[in-house]
Formats: sequence, structure tokens, C-alpha cells
Amino acid sequence: MKLLVRWAALALSFWVATALIPGIDVKGGFTTYLWVALLFGLLNATLGSLLKLLTFPAVILTLGLFLVVVNAAMLMLVSRWSEKLEVENFWAAIFAAIIISVITRLVSSVGTKVIKP
Repeated sequence: MKLLVRWAALALSFWVATALIPGIDVKGGFTTYLWVALLFGLLNATLGSLLKLLTFPAVILTLGLFLVVVNAAMLMLVSRWSEKLEVENFWAAIFAAIIISVITRLVSSVGTKVIKP
């Protein structure tokens, strides 16, 4: 159940990011947001984990701020692999990564507290 809450939170955060950031666009409706969230989640869990491990010294030196750059890179990679997500430039990806991280964290924490087994 927690996985479904996190997936929905990620899809919601993509919707908010596309509404707030002019350089991010998802072509489609509700199911497209779910598809992009699934692709981003899978890519971030596999390749993102490896990148975070390899860039650990930079993360330590920047007190964790480099993780935003890693998430922006994952976002641009999803954009390259999926025709449904369009990211215009790196700065749009940075701002979208910040919004996606914050909203996903908030919604997931609230959602998992509400849905306790």
C-alpha cells in the first residue's frame, strides 16, 4: 500500500511541477502522469542509486545539495527516454527536481501516516 501512495505522490508532484515550471511538460492525461512517475521511480531506484553512490563525496561536500543535480539528471534522462515528458533545459530540470522532491516527501509522509495497517 505504501508503494501505491508513493507512486501517486510522485505523479501528483509531476503534475504540480508541470503547472509551476514553464520548461516542463507532460503530454497526456492522468495515466500519462502515472507512466512518467513509474518510469522516473524505476530509473531513480536503479541508476539513481548508483549515481548517488558514485557522487557521494560531492554530496558530502555540498551538504546534500548535489542530490538535486542527480535528480535533475534522472529527470532529463526520463525525458530523453519517454516521448511523454519534455524538459526544455537543465535549469527547468533543477527547479522541477526540487518541487518533485519536496511534494513527494510531504505527500508520502502524510499518506503513510493516514494509511497505517
